[in-house]
Amino acid sequence: MNFALILFVALVVTGAIWLFDHLFLAKGRGAEAKLPVLVDYSKSFFPVILIVFLLRSFLVEPFKIPSGSMLPTLLIGDFILVNKYEYGIRLPVINKKVIALGDPQRGDVMVFRFPSDPSLDYIKRVVGVPGDVVEYVDKRLVINGQPVSYVADGKYEYTGQGLNFIRADTWREKLGNHEHVAMVQADMPPVIVHQVEGNFPHRDNCQYNDSGFRCTVPEGHYFMLGDNRDASNDSRYWGFVPDENIVGRAFFIWWNFDDFLNMLKSFTPPTRIGSSIP
Repeated sequence: MNFALILFVALVVTGAIWLFDHLFLAKGRGAEAKLPVLVDYSKSFFPVILIVFLLRSFLVEPFKIPSGSMLPTLLIGDFILVNKYEYGIRLPVINKKVIALGDPQRGDVMVFRFPSDPSLDYIKRVVGVPGDVVEYVDKRLVINGQPVSYVADGKYEYTGQGLNFIRADTWREKLGNHEHVAMVQADMPPVIVHQVEGNFPHRDNCQYNDSGFRCTVPEGHYFMLGDNRDASNDSRYWGFVPDENIVGRAFFIWWNFDDFLNMLKSFTPPTRIGSSIP
């Protein structure tokens, strides 16, 4: 569902009704005459829709995390805010950048429209920017020939698809200015080669084998990985994210129902609500 388009249509319709009434119909009504229902609703809702549309299009947009591909950084059910202007001002609906303000950096958690189906919003971490050579060999990241620093951080346990209990190894990884926790499952390969799409754009920039992959990021594109490395459908399988598909940078967790309930039960401060995204 293209919510931006729905908001835009609602904005145009309510604004047009209000304007038409002001220019033509209002002159024929008495000062004490009651407004037609449609005009009354349009006059009431237009300012609200306009404010929501502007805030959502140019400042921040809320999203809900639907999957575990970014565990342990983001949990299923987290409600997050996404900065819409940090990577440039884009026209709503058509998503065309009109003012360049900045570019995604390594380590940013970014929301983008899925290249194969732009109606879907995805969230992953930027690991490669234009010109980077990204290698993932034996589950260790190497960027431009330099291994990414990491420190073992213990175990993380969660319930995966089909109610499978998963116990994964975690480590603290530093990408750019971001230090975050990533994790892998010891019994999973670094990439399932037969699941890699064979015809994504710039497919020739990538080489795969049983120990991992090596990709050169083309200009105007970004390479994305999930922090839950063995349970993430990301750039290693479907390729690079073009700049025109960028939505914004995820920066804040503003709500989580489980966190709220735990807070009520235990009378302790929330652990996720109000926290920034590393």
